[in-house]
Amino acid sequence: ATPDTDPTDLDANLRKGRRITAKLPTALAAFTRRRNGNDPVAPRADLDHAANFLYMLNDDEPDEVLADTFDMALVLHADHGLNASTFAAMVTASTLSDLHASVTSAIGALSGSLHGGANQDVMEMLKEVDDSEKDPLKWVREAMANDRRIPGFGHRVYNVKDPRAYLLSERSKALGEAAGEMKWYNYSTTIEEEMIEETGIAPNVDFYSASMYYQMGIPIDIYTPIFAMSRVGGWIAHVLEQYEDNRLIRPRARYVGEQDQSVPPIEKR
Repeated sequence: ATPDTDPTDLDANLRKGRRITAKLPTALAAFTRRRNGNDPVAPRADLDHAANFLYMLNDDEPDEVLADTFDMALVLHADHGLNASTFAAMVTASTLSDLHASVTSAIGALSGSLHGGANQDVMEMLKEVDDSEKDPLKWVREAMANDRRIPGFGHRVYNVKDPRAYLLSERSKALGEAAGEMKWYNYSTTIEEEMIEETGIAPNVDFYSASMYYQMGIPIDIYTPIFAMSRVGGWIAHVLEQYEDNRLIRPRARYVGEQDQSVPPIEKR
């Protein structure tokens, strides 16, 4: 057996965790470049985690503001309680499957539209507002009148504005000011104010991360993989805690259907 085969070996899992955390952004940047016909860019030892991803993605060293902004976004997305993907990772780990399988389960849960992808939906909505050439207030009022779901609002944990959204909105505004292009931030604040006034529902972390990533030149369709690239740190931490005092996560199910049903013979079906 190799040294890293025991799923509960902490030292082995720390080695695996470092490798997984490093490989996700490297693979994502390489994939994004290859599909555009560009060669992958090797990481640099002198750049940190966030700056390296932007460098590998664009073949250009990011300035300090962009690198710091992206680093903050990765930190804010790294962990958030027992969300669906984290719980999926823990359930898999509880069977004494290994760290790679647990992270794979988490990614599977994140791929679902009710968990990952909200900030992609937000940015596509903001682009729709822009393409419509309508006043954003008129646009969101019409959307709400048509019972359209506005992405980026509401959260399972918070009844108030997601505290992470405060920080990301500030960075989105700063990026807009630096680029001399405030429309994405202005669209967002207009929609936020109307949603809060009409529904009482506040924005979550996805709402402002959308325009922030867009202004950084990150392709919209890799927003969810970037979420995984960040959240993998949280997944790994929870899996390591699960291994420390493991019990199989196996909820009971209670049947609430009809009772005393009979099964007719095949010849009478």
